[in-house]
Amino acid sequence: MAETSNTNRPLSPHLTIYRREMGMMMSIVHRITGVGMAFTAALLVWWFLAAATSASYFAFVDGLLTSWVGSFVLFVSLWAFWYHFFNGVRHLRWDMAKGLGLGQSARTGWYVMILSVLFTTLSIYLTL
Repeated sequence: MAETSNTNRPLSPHLTIYRREMGMMMSIVHRITGVGMAFTAALLVWWFLAAATSASYFAFVDGLLTSWVGSFVLFVSLWAFWYHFFNGVRHLRWDMAKGLGLGQSARTGWYVMILSVLFTTLSIYLTL
């Protein structure tokens, strides 16, 4: 039999040989934002349950969610919402067979990033 333990052969496929492209990164971030929004939904349910339980428990939970850490989590969650929304619209365009070229895909990826930051900023501005 042939010996298969040749140590000079490279591992393949391996993450170091791949160039990080826009489509790959957008897909990874899309999945992470989806999971993150589920976590945020659980936080909001906890907030509502605390409001229904008692005033003192609500004050505790509300204090956590309005602290700087809670505000940061909610801010990142707001960005995740807009990112996930605009990337979903991008996927709907792909379902209609539009924007499937490599250049168009990268360009719409940048549009999603810019629009998500813009709408997050606009949402914060409009709530102040």
